[in-house]
Amino acid sequence: MKTPYDIIIKPVISEKSMDDAALKRYTFKVATSANKTQVRHAVEEIFGVDVARVNIMNVKGKLKRMGKNVGMTAASKKAIVILTDKSKEIEFFKGL
Repeated sequence: MKTPYDIIIKPVISEKSMDDAALKRYTFKVATSANKTQVRHAVEEIFGVDVARVNIMNVKGKLKRMGKNVGMTAASKKAIVILTDKSKEIEFFKGL
């Protein structure tokens, strides 16, 4: 069985995700095998918050070239977690 730390890989830090953090919408990079229910339970257990909704998207790898060599970056999965109105904010995103 996977632990919550195996499901949530890292937070996504970008301009859009920081603007959404003010609205209690947080973006995380998650394991490619994770589903919405696993992400919900992992976020609730790690951060001690109440999750209202989870949206998940698959991110395809991009084509990269280095001279004549052609390759792809790794595919990944992102999850946007929306907290309830009564829930506290995730403290990690406050200081950024």
